[in-house]
Amino acid sequence: MLSTLRHDLRTVKERDPAARSTLEIALCYPGVHAVWGHRISHWLWTRDLRLPGRVVATLTRMLTGVEIHPAATLGPGVFIDHATGVVIGETAEVGADVTIYHGVTLGGTSLEPTKRHPTIGDRVIIGAGAKVLGNITVGSDSRIGANAVVVRPVPPGSVVVGVPGQVITPSRPRPATALPGQDDVLPDLVGVSLKSLLTRVDQLEAVLDGNTGNTDGRADGRVAARPTIRPPQAGVWHGEDFSI
Repeated sequence: MLSTLRHDLRTVKERDPAARSTLEIALCYPGVHAVWGHRISHWLWTRDLRLPGRVVATLTRMLTGVEIHPAATLGPGVFIDHATGVVIGETAEVGADVTIYHGVTLGGTSLEPTKRHPTIGDRVIIGAGAKVLGNITVGSDSRIGANAVVVRPVPPGSVVVGVPGQVITPSRPRPATALPGQDDVLPDLVGVSLKSLLTRVDQLEAVLDGNTGNTDGRADGRVAARPTIRPPQAGVWHGEDFSI
């Protein structure tokens, strides 16, 4: 148990640049307190001390804002950052060195007393507000984008974004050390698709205007300006194309 607690502290210090000392982490991090409280409640639960386990879990929720059922399994090095609003269900299994941000739910979709909560692999990152629901498996080294709703199994090393969550398998493995900022970029599937379509429409309109001369019935033969939504340039959408 002592070795596990030390591992928890080292994990936070390695993953949170705001952490300045081990003492600060032990005293001021509610996510660490939530994990420690769960380790106690889980120890009681597995020794048929169910009511004391639930009492410890309830006190931990009141103190930290994190609700973890005593029967849930957390591996070593789990880091709950910011803590508030995290819910982990009874049959959930969380692997080693997993990072969970605030507002995450590992929930069930069934009322049957069976395995009904997700299994999270090792080194998974679950973004703020994400919901992972049902008896599904999230493969190791995957990343769940903020506010994604995951209801299908996720292969190892994938990225999941959107509602419902869309699984993206990278074409090449992630480098061991990424450049600053690269490791946190999640794809915007809808935005990329929309940009591609708008770019093609813009090109087609330019060809049609050039070949046919779109006068729109004007007597002077000049091309009338048409309100259109242009594709973004360098990720910026131009406000004059929208009526706000």
